[in-house]
Amino acid sequence: MKRLLGLVAVSALCSVLAPGLAAAQSKVKVGILLPLTGPFAAVAETQKQGALLAVDVINKRGGLDMPGGKVMLEGMVDDDESKLDVGVRRYRYMVSEGVKGVGGQTWAPLAYAINAIVSREPMPYFPVCVQAKEAFTKGKIAKSTFAAAYSPWTVGYMAGTQAVKTLGKKKIFFLARSDSWGWDIRDGVYAAAKEHGAEIVGYDEASLGTSDFTTILQKVRAAKPDVFIAAQFAADSVALLKQAHQMGLNKEMTIFNAFITNVVAKGLPPEALQGVYAMHYFYYDLAGFEDQAVAKSAADFTALFREKYGYPPDAYAAIAYIAYMEMFRGFEQSKSFDATKVTEAITADGGKFDSVKGPAIWREDHQAAFKYGAFLVKGKGPGEQKNEWDLFAVQGSMGGDAILPPLKSLGY
Repeated sequence: MKRLLGLVAVSALCSVLAPGLAAAQSKVKVGILLPLTGPFAAVAETQKQGALLAVDVINKRGGLDMPGGKVMLEGMVDDDESKLDVGVRRYRYMVSEGVKGVGGQTWAPLAYAINAIVSREPMPYFPVCVQAKEAFTKGKIAKSTFAAAYSPWTVGYMAGTQAVKTLGKKKIFFLARSDSWGWDIRDGVYAAAKEHGAEIVGYDEASLGTSDFTTILQKVRAAKPDVFIAAQFAADSVALLKQAHQMGLNKEMTIFNAFITNVVAKGLPPEALQGVYAMHYFYYDLAGFEDQAVAKSAADFTALFREKYGYPPDAYAAIAYIAYMEMFRGFEQSKSFDATKVTEAITADGGKFDSVKGPAIWREDHQAAFKYGAFLVKGKGPGEQKNEWDLFAVQGSMGGDAILPPLKSLGY
């Protein structure tokens, strides 16, 4: 009888401790859903790297600090192929596999579709693309969706402002892409031009995937602008900048690619990159930047990234890393994986958080307002590049709430 009572007591004790013990040994999955094949594959690869590095950072310190003990993370990676049906199906599969949060997307329309699902079926969701401005309007952004990058409108506003205020240009030719990406950038450039007294002397559009820009560039030359601002991105940007150089437009005007990455710069011969201005979400080398605390944060992140991958992080790797680190901060501060509690934790204390590119806050529309939203960079040419990744010289920055659309314009 005594032995039986002893066994019952031990059993009861184990039942009390079991949740804690299980938690201490447990592992949870987070979804990493990106277009790893198709036209955005090169950028998606950098996003995947940033996300997996964030998982590694948490696991190397022992896991998430949760109520029952440490919880390790596993990144569940899948390919959305930049297709709505494929992406939604694979998102739902991740949910069925028990992921506690999802991040990803390079193609904004898919992020918009997943956000709509999250609005109905709450899940911590952290898109790592530049989403359409419309996605942030009141009533459309899900309560548990947080975007570590802004909308294309902000990209255009920053590019236009820097071209006019910093570079002193007064006559702009703008080339859009024929979709929400290009039109939102256009609207941001036009807003900056109006605000700072510049003139739009020419406009054209090109569809995604355009390979020959000759006719458009002839039109640009004829307009005689001070600056040619283009919304093209990824492979389109490489083709455009190569052809602009081949036609000698860089000798007649300033070339300004609105938003750039190292992947694009690496696709250009140094002669075509030389003197090209752009906005860069994150550039790894901030050694000469005036804010040395931010320069150190960037250098520390770069060292971590180099250790894992052998080369410095690109802009979209930083977007993904910031997004997942905020997801994990939400888990730890809420001591939960519940979407509502995670949201409350992330938005507490005015939504303030620190990142590898400096301090930021989450606004009411769940856009991140960074002190340094993007860095103005100038491409380095032959003889200027000290190594294969010495691509740009940082010329300045823009940030804060002022670079984002006013909340009132989004319905708040």
